[in-house]
Amino acid sequence: MDKFACMKVFVKAVETGSISSAANELDISSQSAGQQIRALEDGLGIKLLNRTTRRQSLTDSGQLFYERAKNILAEMEAAEALMAEARAEPRGRLRISAPITFGSRGLAPVIPDYLRQHPEVSIDLSLTNRTVDLVEEGFDVVFRTGELPDSSLIARRLSSYRLVLCAASSYIEHAEPIRTPMDLAVHECLIFSHTNLRTQWSFVGPEGLVTVPISGRFSTNSGEALRSAAVAGMGILLQPYELISDEIKTGHLIRLLPDYEPPPRTLHALYASDRQMPPKLRSFLDFALREFNIPVWEG
Repeated sequence: MDKFACMKVFVKAVETGSISSAANELDISSQSAGQQIRALEDGLGIKLLNRTTRRQSLTDSGQLFYERAKNILAEMEAAEALMAEARAEPRGRLRISAPITFGSRGLAPVIPDYLRQHPEVSIDLSLTNRTVDLVEEGFDVVFRTGELPDSSLIARRLSSYRLVLCAASSYIEHAEPIRTPMDLAVHECLIFSHTNLRTQWSFVGPEGLVTVPISGRFSTNSGEALRSAAVAGMGILLQPYELISDEIKTGHLIRLLPDYEPPPRTLHALYASDRQMPPKLRSFLDFALREFNIPVWEG
């Protein structure tokens, strides 16, 4: 006995008012419809319908079963639609928002690979360090770093990225010695104005977690601008390794306090909790999870 087929006949008979009407809508014979309902009752060991030559009515048990069966069939239809959607070819425009440094250094270099895999998709990438409203501003997916506020959005955690403390030799040579994180309190720090990094920096070292208040005369929401200021000897920089890796390798910036590691910052992809996810979004999230499920931001 195909329980789902029998259940469908039963639900349709209740909704149309008769077995013959259900048979017509399902394009089967009335005899077959009646047999399937009887098979369902036999399998359950209970009577679902009171039937006479003129009318039918639900038994008490039939009413309870009808409510559950209706929901089960609706869920099955939704699951089948979801699978059909997943098999569909991704197409259309995908609007993405990402922080400037991650977007330009991490995301933008791999987007061509995604577009080659999905030629029917186009991408509109917006880079900003402000917190955008995914729904109000019409984005499909938003990347965010750090701790997330409570929201109705679904968040998929990706790899964390590593921050590095550094400065140019021209600054170090004329500044007070930097032996522990607490020494930073009297130094000129280059301030990233987007997060809590604008007021304090944290490190994990021999004494455990240490948080230091910082200050400085130059602040901006651009990591690239901070990097240029650091190379020019304007102060001490705390930014992702990916942003300053070339300067570290060439010696234009020198890493400080190697025994004290800034806690890595988390990275998430956020999207709306729609019941059916479009193929373009599903394919991009799968791609992002593959690309950023390892610590690609660490040197």
